[in-house]
Amino acid sequence: MKSMVGIVAALALGAAVAVAQSVDEQIAERLTAPDSICMQGDECAAAAPAAAASAGGARSGEEVYNGSCGTCHAVGVAGAPKFASAADWSPRVAKGVETLYSNAINGFNAMPAKGLCSNCSDEEIQAAVDYMVESAQ
Repeated sequence: MKSMVGIVAALALGAAVAVAQSVDEQIAERLTAPDSICMQGDECAAAAPAAAASAGGARSGEEVYNGSCGTCHAVGVAGAPKFASAADWSPRVAKGVETLYSNAINGFNAMPAKGLCSNCSDEEIQAAVDYMVESAQ
C-alpha cells in the first residue's frame, strides 16, 4: 500500500513540474521582445496585407457585409440602416454615394470607422456599401 501511495505521489509531482514548465514557456512566449513586434508603418506591417491580397484578392461587398457589417445592419443596431430596407437607405442614398463611402470609411454617428473592420481596405468598404445600397433597391 505504501509503495502504491509513493508511486502516485511521484506521478503527481512529475505532472506538476511538467505543467509548471509548460506555463513558464507560455509566459516567456507572451513576453516577446518589443523589437520583434510589427507596428503599422513598419515594412513588416506592409507585407501582411499585400500577402493577404495576393492570396485571395479583395473581398466582395457581400463577404465584407457578412463578415463585419451585418452585425449591426441586419437588425438596425443604434440606428444603422437595415439591410434591404429601402425606407432606411433612401434618405442616405439621396446624399450621394461619396457621402456614404466617406461615412462608412471614417465613421458617422454611432458607426465607428470602417465598422470596426480594421483589416478592410477602403475599396472593400465601398464594395460593402454598394452591396447594401443595391439590396435596398
